[in-house]
Amino acid sequence: MSTFGEHVRELREQRRAGDAGFSVRQLAARVGVEPSYLSKIERGQQPPPSEKTILSMAAELGEDPDVLLALAGKVSGELQAVILKRPKLFAELIRQLKDLPDHAVLRIAREVRDGEW
Repeated sequence: MSTFGEHVRELREQRRAGDAGFSVRQLAARVGVEPSYLSKIERGQQPPPSEKTILSMAAELGEDPDVLLALAGKVSGELQAVILKRPKLFAELIRQLKDLPDHAVLRIAREVRDGEW
């Protein structure tokens, strides 16, 4: 998988192909950062921005916010709050899930969501 900046640039360029409103300058204005800062993020010369800015970028670019946060090495404040309620339990759960294939993890998630356990 690509880095945070590379992924943001790919998404922005894809959107720009169909909408001229996705230049660095225009996206930067909509998410509340300087164009030079966004350009440096895309080129890997600056670390990823704050959670708030990442969430704004995700909304503008049509990307899942959790994907951008993960690429930035961050976890949303919402998920942090859930994990902090039972940190030992969630750490063990994640460790057990890490090597399972995607379909198995999705099955477990569906079972939990649907209450079929």
